Amino acid sequence: MVEISVWLLGGLIFLVLLLGLMLYTNLRERDFRVQVPDIASFEEALPSIAGMTRAVVLPDNSAEILQNGDGFFPALLDAIARAQESIHFETYVWWTGDICDEVAEAFARRAREGVEVRVMVDAIGAHKMKPHLRDRMTEAGCKVARYHPIRLLDIGQLNKRTHRKLCICDGKEAFIFGHGISRLWLGHGQDRHHWRDTGVRLGGPIVNAVQSVFAQHWVEETGEVLVGEKYFPHLGPAGNIRAHVLAGAPLGGVSDLEMLFKMAIASTQKELLIQNPYFIPDSGTVKQLKRAVARGVEVKIMIPGPVTDSPIVRHAGHCYFHELLGCGVRIFEYQKTLIHQKIMIIDGLWSHVGSTNLDDRSFDINEEAGVGLVDEGIAGELKAAFEEDLKSCLEIDAPAWKRQQTPWHRVFDRLCSMVSWQL
Repeated sequence: MVEISVWLLGGLIFLVLLLGLMLYTNLRERDFRVQVPDIASFEEALPSIAGMTRAVVLPDNSAEILQNGDGFFPALLDAIARAQESIHFETYVWWTGDICDEVAEAFARRAREGVEVRVMVDAIGAHKMKPHLRDRMTEAGCKVARYHPIRLLDIGQLNKRTHRKLCICDGKEAFIFGHGISRLWLGHGQDRHHWRDTGVRLGGPIVNAVQSVFAQHWVEETGEVLVGEKYFPHLGPAGNIRAHVLAGAPLGGVSDLEMLFKMAIASTQKELLIQNPYFIPDSGTVKQLKRAVARGVEVKIMIPGPVTDSPIVRHAGHCYFHELLGCGVRIFEYQKTLIHQKIMIIDGLWSHVGSTNLDDRSFDINEEAGVGLVDEGIAGELKAAFEEDLKSCLEIDAPAWKRQQTPWHRVFDRLCSMVSWQL
């Protein structure tokens, strides 16, 4: 009996270790080293970007930049109120505040009036969502689904979240944004209780691409396929902007989003502007930024300062600051509130707006969505906003940074970077 028990115990231990290893490898992606050569211009890179990331560049679109809650929420609520046939919405964050009630009631009202309303929220990101709001929407006729709900049989998918922020009305008007549904995104980024963010409203053929991104998760969680002209109408020209939508859907291998950003950086010739709340570059990105500076590019990176919702991410990003500052990259910390927008601007020509952070979680784990816009006017508008934000920043000085890097600070930064693949 003792011998049998020992063998049984050994077998159970082996099984637990095997299952633990399988879960770990499911959570952690393989470590790929993407090497992108320098490219002569962004226009030269664009066909490769489209081909390598499966994001077709479509002409004849319109785009309107929406800054902060004051610019975004009125436009969103107006589009919801005007919709006649369908409203599709996906978000990671749905927390608390009057805006949560307002958006839920807007969806419920349109559903009662006969509009098809589909709402996708992340099961973890929206864990603060009040049950009565979900009940209000479903009782009115909205279809509400949760992405990757917490179930024992799906424990291997627990870490994979939708971080996408999308809204499509009547298949003709689309929004891609970084805002969450929470009181924190109201206002104009005036203080630490009102975050800074950016979104974009789109018209033209690109809307079909945004609808496809929403449909991907909707069919995954509900089994319902969106078929017909009602959801994917023929869309004529709405402007003169070229645009491409990229949606991260990690399936192993090299991330499309990582490929996009690294190819964009490699093509920069004059100026690279980045705003991102979670900036944890890998060694390859650091090398690309250093090469960009060496070929004469002015590189400016804006990140959160003292106001952050993740101090661990902030410290993990510090690991490469000395190297970046030493080569001429300029880093600015925003002081007023949390900057939550995810913006990249290349040579005053191409801009990217969406939900993607510059970290391993966005590249390899989360489901993300963003839009690339080839238009000097949009790039100029976003650059003007960047320069206005600089007024609320402190630039990190390389000698001062070196002095303040105490041994304890460096150790803590390194410890945080060791878990950066999950941040």
